[in-house]
Amino acid sequence: MGRRDVRENVFKLVYETGVCGEVNELTVSEATQNASVEEKKYSDIVFKGIDKDDKKYFDKVFYGIVDNKEELEGIIKKYARAYEFSRLYKVDRAILLVAIYEILNLDDIPYKVSVNEAVELAKAYSTEKSASYINGILASVIRDMEALK
Repeated sequence: MGRRDVRENVFKLVYETGVCGEVNELTVSEATQNASVEEKKYSDIVFKGIDKDDKKYFDKVFYGIVDNKEELEGIIKKYARAYEFSRLYKVDRAILLVAIYEILNLDDIPYKVSVNEAVELAKAYSTEKSASYINGILASVIRDMEALK
């Protein structure tokens, strides 16, 4: 499994957390293959063959987003000028949370990779206009990154 697949699953779990209002530990456990056979109900979100590096990335990003959600959402609110935060699609919010967390906290991932992956997720899971909107917000975050850290 590659980083792209892990990132996509982190996005899915961040989205689920946003919709449910809390972390569903059953889904997280299942996504990292720690659930028992009886608990495996969400087969489309289960990681196939997660290794130590993937698990480390997953834990750092997913729980980093959960622990810093208010701060990250504040950044989105600052740069999402065209819309009120409450009007943003939940899918777009989840994509932005993952990308902004990576940009601000993971020095081993080039910004261009985080932006490109976010745009690809938007193309796959959101509206036609979301990809360019997300790209614009992330460009602003990168431009002001030193002030945001």
